Amino acid sequence: MNTASATPIFEALSSAVRLDIYRLLVKTGPQGLVAGEIGSALGIAPTNLSFHLKALTHNQLLGVVQEGRFLRYRANLAVVQELITFLTEECCSGQPEQCGELCSPVDCSEGTSAL
Repeated sequence: MNTASATPIFEALSSAVRLDIYRLLVKTGPQGLVAGEIGSALGIAPTNLSFHLKALTHNQLLGVVQEGRFLRYRANLAVVQELITFLTEECCSGQPEQCGELCSPVDCSEGTSAL
């Protein structure tokens, strides 16, 4: 990943609605949700939802599969993992031992990170 490919992903996630959709689909895991379920869960009108799903799908943040007359959406976690790698690949000039607590993983038991 590079800056040119990362920028549209950030732009797609910069909408509160799209961020909520992505987070909901991350929560549902590999089963994903059909569009109507997403709209119901987040209280989004179908035409508005369609616009946001298209933006997320276009930027490869979501995968979509047709199931009969329904479209099932799933979060594409690989893209966000690539984005995180891109953001952190040069942490402390390639010497992460210098970063100390900044490079520590999130402590899920407390819900806080080292930052």
